[in-house]
Formats: sequence, C-alpha cells, structure tokens
Amino acid sequence: MEDQPMQQRTPGATIDIAALRRAGREAVVTMLAAIGTLWCALALDPEPGPAVLAVVLCLSLSRSHLDRDRQGRIEAAVALPAVALVAVGVGLLLQSAPWIGAAVFTGGMFLSIWLRRFGSMASRAGSLIALPFVALLSTPYIPSTKVSHMLAVWIPVIVALLALLWVSALHALARRLNFLAPSQTPVRPPPSTVTMPAPPRDGALRPVASTRMAIQMAVALAVSFVVGYAFFAERWAWIVLTAFIVNSGNRGRLDVAYKSVLRVLGAASGTLAALVLSAHLGSHDTATAVMILLVVFLGVWLRPISYAWWALFVTIALALLQGFAGTPALHMLWPRLEEIAIGAIIGVASAWFVLPVRSTGVLRRRLADALAALAEALDPATPHRTPDAFIAAIAGLEQVRPAFHASRFVTRRFRAAQPADWVDTLVACRAPAVALIEKGEMPGGVRRAVGAARKAMRDPADMLPALQALHRSLHEPPPCDRTEPAQAKAPPL
Repeated sequence: MEDQPMQQRTPGATIDIAALRRAGREAVVTMLAAIGTLWCALALDPEPGPAVLAVVLCLSLSRSHLDRDRQGRIEAAVALPAVALVAVGVGLLLQSAPWIGAAVFTGGMFLSIWLRRFGSMASRAGSLIALPFVALLSTPYIPSTKVSHMLAVWIPVIVALLALLWVSALHALARRLNFLAPSQTPVRPPPSTVTMPAPPRDGALRPVASTRMAIQMAVALAVSFVVGYAFFAERWAWIVLTAFIVNSGNRGRLDVAYKSVLRVLGAASGTLAALVLSAHLGSHDTATAVMILLVVFLGVWLRPISYAWWALFVTIALALLQGFAGTPALHMLWPRLEEIAIGAIIGVASAWFVLPVRSTGVLRRRLADALAALAEALDPATPHRTPDAFIAAIAGLEQVRPAFHASRFVTRRFRAAQPADWVDTLVACRAPAVALIEKGEMPGGVRRAVGAARKAMRDPADMLPALQALHRSLHEPPPCDRTEPAQAKAPPL
C-alpha cells in the first residue's frame, strides 16, 4: 500500500527530510551573506535602516537565484544600481507626495510582472525591478542623519551591490565545497501537443496570463494604497506589503487564497509569540539582535515546508526590531495583524474577481507539460534521452501542490473529484519513470499509458483513471513487455 498515490493526506502531513536538509544548507548560506552585508552596511552607516535593507535584499536575492549564472550576475550588477536609485526616488515620493509615490510604485510592480511575457531575460529584468521595491515596503526609506547627504543617497545602491557580492560569493563557495548542490541551468519541458484551451492573446476579451497577473497586482496595490492612506495613515505599508505578497508568484486564485490564509495564521501565531518574548526581554541590545537573526534563519529554513512558518518568524523578527524604536509591542502587533488581514482580503479579492486565472487550468497545463516531457524521454526517436525536462516539470507541479492539498482537506467530504489526486499520482510516477529513462528502457506498456494519459487531459473526468493506469504500468510492468524493440521485425518473405 505504500506505493498507492491516492492516499489522502492533510497538508503538511509528510516532510521530505532530504529537502529539509537542502533548505537548511541554503538558509545557512543565505544568513551568512546577510550577516556579511549587514556588517558592511553598519560600517557605512550605523543606523538601522541600511542594516535592515541589507538583510532584506540578501533574502530576496537568494530566493531569486539571479546569482546562479554569470549572465544573471552581470545583469544584476548593471541593473541593480539604477533600480535602487529609482527606488530611493520612489521612497522620497512616498514621503513627500504619497499619492504620486503610490502611483509610481504600482506602475513599477505592474511592469515587473508584465515583462514576463517577453521571455527569460525580460523576466529576470522584472525580478531586478521588484527587489528594491519589495525592500522599500519592508524598510521605508528614511534619510540618514549620521552621514553626508550625498552618501545617504548612494547608500541603498552600495548596499544593493554589497548584497549581490556577498550572496554570489558565498553561494559559489558553497557549491565549490559541495555544501550546496551544483548550479543547474533550468530545463524547460517540451510544449505539450495535447489539445488544450488556447491561451487568449492581448487584445481579446481576456489577455494572456502574465498581463492578467500584472493587472491583478496593480489593482490590489492601488486599492491597498487607497485603504491604507484613508484609514491607516501611519501604518499603510503593512496593508500594501501583504497584498503584494499574496499576489506575487500568482499560480491561480486558489494559490492566492491559500497564501493569504497562511499569512494571516502565521502572523497571528507570530504576534502571540512576539508578545510573550517582548514581555521577557527587558532591553533591546546585542542579544535581541542575535535573536532577530535567529528567527529570520528559522523562517528561511522552514519556508519550503509551509509559508505559514515564514509569516510566523518574520512577525516575531519585526516585533523585536520594532523594540529598538521604543514602540511597545502591545501597541504595535495587534494593529499590524489587523492590517495584514485587510491586505490579504484585498489580495484575494483582486485575484478572484479581476481577470481571474483558474487554478485548475494552471494545473492541467503543468500536468500536460510533464506528460509531454515524459513521452519525449521515452521516445526511441529522441536522440539523447534524459529525465531533466521531466524532473523540471514535476518540480513545477509541486509548486502548486500545497494549495490543492489544502483544498482537498477542506472539501473532501462533499467533493468527489479532487485535483490534488492528479498531482499526487503523477508525482508518485517520478522515481520509477526517472529510473527507466536512466536505464535506457522504453517499455511499450508505459509508453501507451503515457499516451492515454495525455489524451485524457482533454476531459477532467478521465484524468485520474488514466494517471492511475500510468502509475500501475510503471510499478507493475508486464514481464513480457519490459522493452519495445528499436525497430519493427522484417515481414516474412
């Protein structure tokens, strides 16, 4: 029964120990880079603003993977200073002309997502645009009073370059020492040939997915700024930040709703924990700074398991950080939780009602791409058969897996068909399929099951039985049908 992929599991019920170890190593390297950049930032300016910016940029750069190849590092080194200067200008606008600053900020975030439609290079440019803007929400730009005006303007640029240097150097060193896995060029699965609904083009009633997501983000940010400025003049940033977080990396409206729930639950748990910690910490000194770094490390480490862990530990870190400003935790944490809930509601409403992206549509496309990659890897006509594209496609499936697991947990009593079962079944095929590909075997029964599963993608009712048949063919291949001959037998004379 251990191989049965249909066994229902509650979200987070199983933990991949190997993945947890990999995440722990990534977190160690990320935090070492953050500490190195933090030390440099404090040497430039002893105020907390640049120090917090240094940590935020290191965390964002590590997750963006822009440092994993030479081209990414060059692009980041060229573009980050310009984008950082723009972010400084937007920060000044948010202080002196808030409505203009909000419009520019919203436009910048719209651009960073809309650029994805133009390919990988434009997508990386969008990531670079987003980094300082996200840091701006986490650490609002406050002009320094301990350094010259000219240096204060350039400090965000210097800190951005230092963060890129530390992240790139330590990741390269960790990979050379085999502490981290070698950097790999992302492999895109071959496009599926299954007849699926064609994505609409711009100019039609529904734009392409990247444009829809950019519009959703712009609407969410615009509404957040209006609500924040109108009702939370001193604390608007948390509403805007939450709306941005739940809409970023949008993989369909179910994914946005799932992240919103996790963020609110994590923030609520973090609020309670921060209140307990603040009651026992009488002063805010070096010990508190070490504790802040420790909880950030825990958040980075456990984030791959569940976003709720990240929300919990970041809430604790920000509460401890707020203590340096002398604001009582009780006066700050509960209003912040309220603002996080409001931002989450705005983010979900935007994803759900503004040109929504159907989560099952995203899932079916990723399933079709994974099956196309598997079919190509098992095709005797393919000159170089490797499992890389199939593994990459399964990784894309696992990105949407948690939201569908949560949906199954909530709706399993009254909904028979569960898309989470589609994901679980195909993910369970990964290990035996990769083993076949690496051995060079091409069982005819497996190839026929892959073809049947690809055809079943047209009808959701047929998908689960076809995927289950594929799973059985991989785990229980017929003894007489281990491989298919490379060429047909010659007809008798």
